[in-house]
Amino acid sequence: MLVKTMRAALVVAMTTAALGSVSMTALAQDAKAPADKKAAPSLADDPVVARVNAKEIKRSDVLAMLQQLDPQVQQMPVQMIYPQLLEQLVQSELVTEAGYKAKLQDSAEVKKRLKEAEQQFVQQAWLRAEIDKRMTQDKLKTAYDKWVKENPPQDEVRARHILVKTKEEADAIIKQLKGGADFAKLAAEKGTDGTKSNGGDLGYFVKDQMVKEFADAAFAMKPGDIGQTPVKTEFGYHVIKVEDKRKQTLPTFDQAAPQLRQAVAQEIAEEVIEGLRKGAKVETFNIDGGPMPVAAPAPAAAPAKPAEKK
Repeated sequence: MLVKTMRAALVVAMTTAALGSVSMTALAQDAKAPADKKAAPSLADDPVVARVNAKEIKRSDVLAMLQQLDPQVQQMPVQMIYPQLLEQLVQSELVTEAGYKAKLQDSAEVKKRLKEAEQQFVQQAWLRAEIDKRMTQDKLKTAYDKWVKENPPQDEVRARHILVKTKEEADAIIKQLKGGADFAKLAAEKGTDGTKSNGGDLGYFVKDQMVKEFADAAFAMKPGDIGQTPVKTEFGYHVIKVEDKRKQTLPTFDQAAPQLRQAVAQEIAEEVIEGLRKGAKVETFNIDGGPMPVAAPAPAAAPAKPAEKK
């Protein structure tokens, strides 16, 4: 079981890398393609921002480095982190020059690393081509139909709540609500969690998204009902108002297609790799180079005991 799980994880990693290459390539092509001739970039759009021993570093190099950083960093204003990015590129070029001067490009280690990188790119390109060749609309629709069958729409409730620390506080709020007080206004005044700024609105949720005590109470109520007794949970005491009930809306095929493509691609990759394995002579050995231990056969089932004669 462990081996199967690990093998699946490796296939996922390879598939993700292959699909990622497709997506990034497409995005890069889209980004580079001018909308029309007037919008075509000129040399001035990619100025030289540094020179290291006559080697030019351009603005596009800085932006390319930015794309490799964490998404949070990418959200920062470019001018704020530009000096650090540029300095990193300068240092990188200095080290690269030093390495080439030392003829390390001819070393066994560098050649080995280059070969490994080449093999990885070849793996991704081949697997991506096989996935694209076998990926069909029918496969995606079959996967969608299966997902819909396995995930029938659930009931959803939209509710508001007012969360307080004690039962006495909750009872006092219920009394005010019975007297005609506005629920959203009281939630903003009395609530102790993050929903208070939104009048206690929790939006729509299915039953298993909430703690059991809260969910049981909310789903037992009708739209417009306000709980007459506080509901105690690990977070405190809740006063609940149910705003609406509905059946969950499942995503359409078009909406689900990107996620479906990932799932179907993984299945295709597993099939392709299994096919390669069946057509190849594969020998595996233990970590010390010796023969792999033979798995013990499953114990045979005990023969059925004959029924006793009465």
